[in-house]
Amino acid sequence: MTRAVLFIVALCFIAKSYGKTFTECELVQELRRQGFPEHQLKDWVCLVEAESSKRTHVVGGNNADGSHDYGLFQINNRYWCNDGDHPGKGCNIRCKDLLLDDITIASQCSKTIFGVHGFNAWVGWVNKCKGRNLPNLHC
Repeated sequence: MTRAVLFIVALCFIAKSYGKTFTECELVQELRRQGFPEHQLKDWVCLVEAESSKRTHVVGGNNADGSHDYGLFQINNRYWCNDGDHPGKGCNIRCKDLLLDDITIASQCSKTIFGVHGFNAWVGWVNKCKGRNLPNLHC
């Protein structure tokens, strides 16, 4: 009995460590809940798909300057979040908070970035969304 309980607890921790992967409709609903403008939803969905494949736990590290990108929106630690235990940089947040399944902090930071640079701040959006037919959202 004890082994079974420990096994189930371990599985819960393992499952949690993989983060959340949104379906398109879940993502649309969550972006609406987070206050993203309706007329930009197609761009935000395309951006998130291009950057993280709709996954909250992704950490990218192939940047030429050695920096890393975090979470659903792949927010960069060089300018926007602090890798340490204290909030910092442009969004005044910890990078590990961008990996949470609750995307409130990531959403707020992405809106800050958008306010400064627009969608062009995201290479994934530039390469896969800009000037292209964006997906129809059937949600």
